[in-house]
Amino acid sequence: MDRRVVDACCTSRRQFIGGLTTLGASALMSVTAKSQTPFRIDVHHHIFPRQVLDLQEKLNPAWSQPIGGFRLLRPPPLLKEWTPAIMIEAMDKNGVAAAIGSPPAPGAWFGNPPAARQIMRAWNEYAAGIVRDYRSRFGFFAMLAPPDVDCSLKEIEYALDVLKADGIGLYSNYEGKYLGEQAFAPMFDELNRRKAAVYIHPIFAPCCMDVQPGVRINLLEFPFDSTRNIVSLLYSGTLSRCPDIRFIISHGGGVLPMLAGRIELLSEEHKGVNERIPRGIPYELDRLYSDTAGTTSAASINAVLSVMPKTNLLYGTDFPFLPIAQANQGLAAIKLPLELMQAIERHNALALFPRLKG
Repeated sequence: MDRRVVDACCTSRRQFIGGLTTLGASALMSVTAKSQTPFRIDVHHHIFPRQVLDLQEKLNPAWSQPIGGFRLLRPPPLLKEWTPAIMIEAMDKNGVAAAIGSPPAPGAWFGNPPAARQIMRAWNEYAAGIVRDYRSRFGFFAMLAPPDVDCSLKEIEYALDVLKADGIGLYSNYEGKYLGEQAFAPMFDELNRRKAAVYIHPIFAPCCMDVQPGVRINLLEFPFDSTRNIVSLLYSGTLSRCPDIRFIISHGGGVLPMLAGRIELLSEEHKGVNERIPRGIPYELDRLYSDTAGTTSAASINAVLSVMPKTNLLYGTDFPFLPIAQANQGLAAIKLPLELMQAIERHNALALFPRLKG
């Protein structure tokens, strides 16, 4: 594994944010770009289909209200509205050749199985329609509602076999139940049989909705919830039992880079954990993939590369919650070696999703 330390970024936050408004698209192209032709592959890219948002709000009106300072069913302030045309325009301006769409929180589940089935099917059908319209430009991670395991198993079959989804999109917890719980085992066994890519995005945990009033939950709770879920998958033995699933943990793996050593050190205090991880904790963590969304600083990238191979770090933007230009600028400022930058921005994703080669 390549453990090279990347150069420190000397651009101040104020200079960086201010510069975003004046830099043209060509100035934001990384050193890997040889022309204006889009080349990046974005694996952390949200879509907001109006008809699905309306369905979510109709079935559960509570979702239309802000939760922890975070609005669930509306595009972020960056966009007044979302359409496929707006998405493609933003990709073209910022050198993104293809994006794999995933739904923003809260997905489909709110304790009502029939409603969850409607929502996830509507979202998956809509996303598959964008793929039909923009075959070489778009992919999608299919939405599931894992607390309804039987229905999720049927949706896996439909999404992967009929809709040809590029993978499955899950959240870090469902009503406080993390993905390593035994109830979810049949779903992961099926995904392992299919050698599926599984993209896991954080969501708020019921325990921690208002830990620090005035601090939006996505600032701290999202990265911590990603890490809680990694520990759940790891300590339960799910990662060991499902070696053929390609797990992608968003946002640089949360705070895993800081806690990886502690997770291993204290594992012996948990009965049966090491027996469930016969190849060892470092081996299983080394298999995880992650993306760069919201983690494009020298400290963040260096930390991620300390626990994951350089082949497992993928380009992600978190559009439209963050501007694509911001992701490009952040990565370019670190001045990564050319080969590593090419791998992050394109080649690592193509190894997982070769159909996006274009």
